[in-house]
Amino acid sequence: MSGCPSREIRGLVSGADRPLQSLYSWLKAGHIAAFAAWMAGMWYLPRLMVYHADTVPRSEASELFKVMERRLLRAIATPAMLATWLFGLALLMLTGSWSEGWLHAKLAAVLALTGTHGVLAAHVRRFARDERPRPARFYRVVNEVPTILFLLIVVMVVVRPF
Repeated sequence: MSGCPSREIRGLVSGADRPLQSLYSWLKAGHIAAFAAWMAGMWYLPRLMVYHADTVPRSEASELFKVMERRLLRAIATPAMLATWLFGLALLMLTGSWSEGWLHAKLAAVLALTGTHGVLAAHVRRFARDERPRPARFYRVVNEVPTILFLLIVVMVVVRPF
């Protein structure tokens, strides 16, 4: 059982009469809620960029998209990403599931989602400078990346295929 938590630790976490069950449940609820908010931002941000890419720089429409993108990123997507990581790492520390294969795949997908978030944030900054970093078609394709990663993450967590 190398890398796995002892039976005593697992016993503290699982079961309604266990002392850490309440903490585990709250952390899990926070993780799921933060992930839902993060995904909302990750689905909406590239869609905004599809339309923003087709606007004339400094136009009224372009200025509106700048505000929408900045607010979505700063007020929802980035805080939700950070909360998702915080709650997820806390759950990982509590349960000690480090050696699970499904978890490694999930973490790889979450790292890819975090990278996608970073790329989109960089594009928000470029749009804010009235640059048009990519054509609308690029953002239409990028818009699918969060969905693919979302599905992979959900399958890893629910099915735990390995």
